[in-house]
Amino acid sequence: MGWYQELDKSQRKGFWACFGGWALDAMDVQIYVLVMPTIIAAWSLTKAQAGFAATVALLASSVGGALAGYLADRIGRVRVLQISILWFSAFTFLTGLTQNYEQLLAARVLQGIGFGGEWAAGAVLVAEIVSPKYRGKAVSAVSSGWSVGYGTAVLLFTGLFYVLPAETAWRVLFFMGILPAGLVFFLRGAVKDSEIYLAAKAWSVPEARPNPLRLFTGKLGFRTLVAWLICLGVLGGNYTVLVFLPTYLQSERGLSYGKTGIFLLVNILGSFLGYILGGYVSDAIGRKNALKVFALLGAASVFAYLKMGTTSTAVLLLGFPLGFAQSGMNAGLGPLLSELFPTQLRATGQGLCYNAGRGIGAFFPTLVGLWAADVSLSVAIAGAAATAYALVLLCAFLLPETTNQPLETLGPKTA
Repeated sequence: MGWYQELDKSQRKGFWACFGGWALDAMDVQIYVLVMPTIIAAWSLTKAQAGFAATVALLASSVGGALAGYLADRIGRVRVLQISILWFSAFTFLTGLTQNYEQLLAARVLQGIGFGGEWAAGAVLVAEIVSPKYRGKAVSAVSSGWSVGYGTAVLLFTGLFYVLPAETAWRVLFFMGILPAGLVFFLRGAVKDSEIYLAAKAWSVPEARPNPLRLFTGKLGFRTLVAWLICLGVLGGNYTVLVFLPTYLQSERGLSYGKTGIFLLVNILGSFLGYILGGYVSDAIGRKNALKVFALLGAASVFAYLKMGTTSTAVLLLGFPLGFAQSGMNAGLGPLLSELFPTQLRATGQGLCYNAGRGIGAFFPTLVGLWAADVSLSVAIAGAAATAYALVLLCAFLLPETTNQPLETLGPKTA
């Protein structure tokens, strides 16, 4: 934790604000995944319909995240964090009031716009306040907030479904999604934008301001394309497992609500450690090599979980490496993307690549739902995840190695 000791009081507040925002973002997003089997039963939905409801939220988040990245370069990282958290909190709460599938889709779209923006601003802010040699560790530590938020959602899910009828518990769970809004009061006065961003903004006069269209031309355009494909592979594979894992455990493994929660918590523990250690691996062997290692581990862990888990004990234990590999891969995205773009385009480029990857990757749950109509759910999940991680492995060879690159060198001349 040497990187944390080097942060001053203001920077530490920035780190915890981004960590908390990402954790609460994850809590709100994963609530739907957890209650999806209940909604399927209550409204007589198909798996394809349920998967599409997950997809539309992720598609909306890609739009919201890209827009938030652009705004974070224009009006500041912290202000965009505030707006994003308020937005996704409000529409998570409203999701609990929906009465039919059409209303659910509308609420999911509006919620998605908000949660897409939180990561776009938060990951950039943390990347800009830490030393280059610690960037992978710090940004991945923020990313580990996803596991904390997911774990919180699972605990709430397990407790509420134990004490309340299922038809009531799923609504109450969404109502609790309003809680993240309280973080905004902390953000308002305690957290400031990074010095790197403020310095870049100071020399940014209208006639010299970089054009976002430059992200699509020349060498920078090639970086944008490959970075987007990597994000597509990482997130498409992750969504394949995250969205359908609770349904797989209940429909194909026959687990109760309580046992599903326990199995998911083991998976989340692996995920948390994957985020933390993934940052150390990324700093130690480089961004590209780390992606290659975790892509291979990801494919192997999905296969082992779905094909070698012949007993409940085996499935329980294999959930740990499954979560570890997926999150270790995801942990490298933040530092990698922050190092690929100049300061005045950093949030725009990072938000665009991550969220465009999220948007197209959002179709993976829908494809799994459609495929599962003809084959078993486990076969559909394995096929989609293998395709996604193969894309990550291939594209990792195409980007330059950027580990330890000082962000301060990316000034007006390179913008």
